[in-house]
This record gives sequence, C-alpha cells and structure tokens, in this order.
Amino acid sequence: MKTALSSQQIWDLLGTIPDPEVPVISIVELGVVRNVEVEEGGVVITMTPTYNGCPAMKMMEDDIRSALAGEGIQQVKIKMVFKPAWTTDWLSEASKQKLEAYGIAPPTENTKSHLPFAGKASVVNCPFCKSGQTKLTSQFGSTACKALYYCDSCHQPFEHFKCH
Repeated sequence: MKTALSSQQIWDLLGTIPDPEVPVISIVELGVVRNVEVEEGGVVITMTPTYNGCPAMKMMEDDIRSALAGEGIQQVKIKMVFKPAWTTDWLSEASKQKLEAYGIAPPTENTKSHLPFAGKASVVNCPFCKSGQTKLTSQFGSTACKALYYCDSCHQPFEHFKCH
C-alpha cells in the first residue's frame, strides 16, 4: 500500500519542521534532509548530520516521525549517510539571510576557502550592526556548529555559524 502523499508533498511537510537548535530555518533549509523516497507501505528519509554526534539529530528524527504520523504515515525509515559530509555550502542565500536576521552571523566563506588553513582570519560581520569590528571569543557557542564572537562597535555578543 502506497502512502497518500507524494515525494514533493513530503518535502514540503519536512520544510515546515524547524531545526531544533536554530528554529528560524527548517531542517530542509539547513540541508540535512538529503532525499525522500516513497515506498510501498512507507517513506525513507535520507539525512546527513551537520556534525558526527550532533545531539539535535534525534530530535529531528522524532519531529519527522511525528509530522509524518500526523499525515497517517506510520512506516518511516530514517537513513543516515555521512558521505558527502554536510557542508555550510548547502545553505542557500535565503537561509543565510534568515540566520543573520535571527542574530546569528552566517558562514562567511565556502568550504573551498583556504583562509583558516593559511592562518588568515576572515572578517565576521556583526549580525546586529553589520560592523566588521568583531573578535572571536570562543571556538564553540551554544552548539558545536557555531562560534562565539563579540562586536566592538555595538558591544553585542553573537554566534557565528562556522564554515565547514
């Protein structure tokens, strides 16, 4: 028995599930949902975590199962894939703008950038006043995927979504 929802309808439904750690973007916008397959009797969702051991993945899985159960889909298989590894390159410009509006500085370069490996720090603009007069205060913010910064212009601490 095939599910009553199409693959696109499931993608749309998953697009309404907020990221548990950054609720201003959905798990689809974050790029962790990689594929949706509608099969006989259920759905297979393929995901890639932002980091190995990301504590939010269990909540994302639970939220997916709950959303699909609300549509009458009980058979849900969640498949984790680690290759290719998740990258901030998968964030759209719209998602980066949402992060900034929420008060989190979006990634400043793509993963092909060699600035951090060449010992050159990139400028992270403050999401509140847009100043580049900021400094790193901790490599880790509230989650492993964010670093903590301080703005010397508006004196606000803020998180920066690290590029990886």
